Amino acid sequence: MSITPHDERFMAAAIRLSRWHLGRTATNPSVGCLIVKDGVIVGRAVTALSGRPHAETQALAEAGVLARGATAYVTLEPCSHHGKTPPCAEALIAYGVARVVISVTDPDLRVSGRGIAMLREAGIEVDTGALEAEGRQSLAAYLTRQTKNRPYVTLKLAVSADGMIGRQGAGQVAITGPEARAHVQALRAETDAILVGIGTAIADDPLLTVRSPGLESQSPIRIVLDPSLALPLTSKLVATAREVPVIVVASEEGSLSQAEGDIASTEMESRRAALEAAGVEVVHCNPYHPEVLLPALATRGISSLLVEGGAKTARLFLEAGLVDRIQLYQAPVVIGERGIESPLDATDIPSGFAHTGTLMFGGDRLDEYERGL
Repeated sequence: MSITPHDERFMAAAIRLSRWHLGRTATNPSVGCLIVKDGVIVGRAVTALSGRPHAETQALAEAGVLARGATAYVTLEPCSHHGKTPPCAEALIAYGVARVVISVTDPDLRVSGRGIAMLREAGIEVDTGALEAEGRQSLAAYLTRQTKNRPYVTLKLAVSADGMIGRQGAGQVAITGPEARAHVQALRAETDAILVGIGTAIADDPLLTVRSPGLESQSPIRIVLDPSLALPLTSKLVATAREVPVIVVASEEGSLSQAEGDIASTEMESRRAALEAAGVEVVHCNPYHPEVLLPALATRGISSLLVEGGAKTARLFLEAGLVDRIQLYQAPVVIGERGIESPLDATDIPSGFAHTGTLMFGGDRLDEYERGL
């Protein structure tokens, strides 16, 4: 049987469901699953917080005996290997579903194609590729870590009408209005980690947490590129490091004296000890080589990274070709003198990016651009 409009309608609902737990399922992807019997949804679930149980087993449990002869709509190929939980493919077989419709085949070598084969060998009809482009977008972070061994990187920029992202010496400058800022909070809530350069950390003294009511617990890991460990102990980041994790990326220990103007190693050790005593994790990995840093973050289970500032850090990731999505907020406010020029605007988006949508938040405009997975 081929994919029908009826299938696409249910898969679209499964994809929307999958987004509920983005950034909250640890190293596992956030997957949506619907069990449908005679056109009625009898079971639905999204991967649980922290990654277990999986969506399929929860949806099947909700459907119970109604799962027999039903169709399961799953955004990612059901797992076929024994990990900390039994394979989801086995659960679908055991409950007696008649058909499974899948959006995206899993690139994990432990699964890829094996889940589909297991289902078909059990006599279950399997159709793949339902709304695949939409499914891949919802699974972008997981797919990027699996296929490229690094997190999916989103660059967020808020740009004034005169092309600036801030004002020198002014600390944090409100460029967008409250509606757009609330949207950024939601973006943070579905991201594993957020990254800024030390210049932004010192100049703005940001908190980088999620402050929207009800979403505070979804604050991402906060990362600062800080080659010489200059992050002030009095900063908001350090003060809250025991509540929401902070990682400081310092220059590699063997190159500190050359890279940082011959700073004494004893002074660096003192700074490191003070930061660690406050709950900050210090990692030595060249901060200005994202091609090295990103795989290191992936080994920690970080699948999605939001780069928020500043201009130097944005250029670093752009020039390395390691940005997957650009969130460009444009506001009518004018910064004027001493403005910090944005590293890009809507007229010079790098090649390889496609414009995927525009949203309006009051007088502010958000344009989204994505590079193909």
